[in-house]
Amino acid sequence: MSLNIKVIVGSTRPNRFSEQAAQWIFEKARQRADLNVELVDLRDYPMPFFEEAMPPGMVKEGYAHPVVTRWREKVTEGDGFIIATPEYNHGYPAVLKNALDYVYWNWSRKAVAFVSWGGGGGARAVEQLRLVAIELDMAPIRHAVHMANFWALLDENRKIKTESFEKTGDGLLDQLTWWAGALKAAREAAK
Repeated sequence: MSLNIKVIVGSTRPNRFSEQAAQWIFEKARQRADLNVELVDLRDYPMPFFEEAMPPGMVKEGYAHPVVTRWREKVTEGDGFIIATPEYNHGYPAVLKNALDYVYWNWSRKAVAFVSWGGGGGARAVEQLRLVAIELDMAPIRHAVHMANFWALLDENRKIKTESFEKTGDGLLDQLTWWAGALKAAREAAK
């Protein structure tokens, strides 16, 4: 069974480190024969901040903005997700929260993993994201990649050095694959 995994670039700011961290885990995941992986950049989905007439949990379709409909379709395709996120002020970016909230139902019963960075490796952002994922009816996995002091991971060409994260990344992908596969089988059995 091939699993459709979306790697979400969780920041939209200029000169972001998100692209490098997301690209690293994307390339690592692409090497697995059991995964069909796509890199999904929130810059390609410039949604307004949530402004629907109904709360997120009550809106399943018929969004006011076409870009939100495109985003919903992209999320629906996924069997599992890897969210690559920075930590800003002990939390994660507002643009990522907005993307999660907008399509509430489409995340349901799917696995999610996290790659994060910041002074504390992004652990506080991931802690918050796990709580949000549970409320979205997702299964956040235990393994995560936390890149502390990411600026020290850049070489002279400002490219990320990932040697110290390879085993952790493998563990994340193993666990995500197991959970995404189990949840996909359960979703299909419930149809």
